Amino acid sequence: MDVGITMETNMSGGLMKGLGRMLSGESLFMATYTSNAPNQEIVIASSFPGYICGVDVSRCPIIAQKSAFLCAQPSVQLSTYVVKRVGAGFFGGEGFIMQRIAGAGTVFFEVDGSLVERLLAPGETIKVDTGNVAAFEESVQYSIETVKGFKNILFGGEGLFLTTLTGPGRVWLQTMTMPSFAKKLIPFLPKPSSN
Repeated sequence: MDVGITMETNMSGGLMKGLGRMLSGESLFMATYTSNAPNQEIVIASSFPGYICGVDVSRCPIIAQKSAFLCAQPSVQLSTYVVKRVGAGFFGGEGFIMQRIAGAGTVFFEVDGSLVERLLAPGETIKVDTGNVAAFEESVQYSIETVKGFKNILFGGEGLFLTTLTGPGRVWLQTMTMPSFAKKLIPFLPKPSSN
């Protein structure tokens, strides 16, 4: 950040909101950056190779995967979103706790790998591999279905479940997940020597 920007760490929203943020993968404390001079610049980075998505949440709150939030304008609120359907919580790839981002203003969140953004019409449904959903507008219905067909389950290589997203609303999909990336790296990691 440029020298004209100051940083202040605080427990934005108080202890209870801070604890809620912790459940959704964020810190108890938030840092507030303020520009005290014109033409100052601050750069944000994601924690994993991918894409940083900027969205105005004034139109509709969004639900994002755990730890997706990077930063936002002060008028944007970050809170915990609890997945209500047991199947979606267990098998949806995102768990029971997600992030709800609402208010007025722009939020920046991270997407692992490349970004695929879709605008779903009312009643339009897409099926996605579990874990590849980065975020969706609160108006989108989020659920899980079992992969159909014995051969598909046994030989499809995609797992037993698919996430279904039904419009209306926007969804942000990611082409990579941290677990699948780690799994691909395992064969290349050094093996401990047996002395």
